[in-house]
Amino acid sequence: MEHELHYIGIDTAKEKLDVDVLRPDGRHRTKKFANTTKGHDELVSWLKGHKIDHAHIYIEATGTYMEPVAECLYDAGYIVSVINPALGKAFAQSEGLRNKTDTVDARMLAEFCRQKRPAAWEAPHPLERALRALVVRHQALTDMHTQELNRTETAREVQRPSIDAHLLWLEAELKRLEKQIKDLTDDDPDMKHRRKLLESIPGIGEKTSAVLLAYIGLKDRFAHARQFAAFAGLTPRRYESGSSVRGASRMSKAGHVSLRRALYMPAMVATSKTEWGRAFRDRLAA
Repeated sequence: MEHELHYIGIDTAKEKLDVDVLRPDGRHRTKKFANTTKGHDELVSWLKGHKIDHAHIYIEATGTYMEPVAECLYDAGYIVSVINPALGKAFAQSEGLRNKTDTVDARMLAEFCRQKRPAAWEAPHPLERALRALVVRHQALTDMHTQELNRTETAREVQRPSIDAHLLWLEAELKRLEKQIKDLTDDDPDMKHRRKLLESIPGIGEKTSAVLLAYIGLKDRFAHARQFAAFAGLTPRRYESGSSVRGASRMSKAGHVSLRRALYMPAMVATSKTEWGRAFRDRLAA
């Protein structure tokens, strides 16, 4: 029995993981773990201790909360699927689930995994993980720098020395991170080549290329441009019902917000400074 496939749903939160194991005999086993490095190791040990060596694990894509545990389980040899939360929500509604608790969510995810068999996820290369961590940190400090600049507009004199000192530290730290990001991409020939290709596109500089590399990675994950657009949440979402209800198409936003954020200014540059960008803009506006 232990060699049969188990289906596991994991509901991730900032501090804890709710785990539901759907066994081959249809019974469930549940347990909670801390969402920490130690907790992730304990989860793997618990699974191995219960002879659960063959499992398909489903985790909703909740950004920084799920990435470490997903990578840990992937490295431990399990099949891991990371799917948009909207799919899980739609499945729960189709199953008529009324209660919403972390335990119920984990069980729903395990059942979703059993019925739908979502595609396996491939963990990023260690180099991509490091680059992504640096990019996320750079973005966090950039946001903090903007907040401090905004505070200077209304700050009292007694507050200014503290704000100015913090701004100086943030600016120095941002430069250090930018150098670290460049050094990291320079050290890998493939990543350096991809970075130079990206930066040959009008509007894309070092910061944008770093974000793109962090989330696209070293492998050719997309068969065509539309797949990447969907991954970033840049594809249109149509709304039609019957013959009379037709809502305006809007950006789906069912993708990675960091990519959309990084591409906003390059898109503005391209649509105003390049011939092909202006033609594309005019076609959309027509």
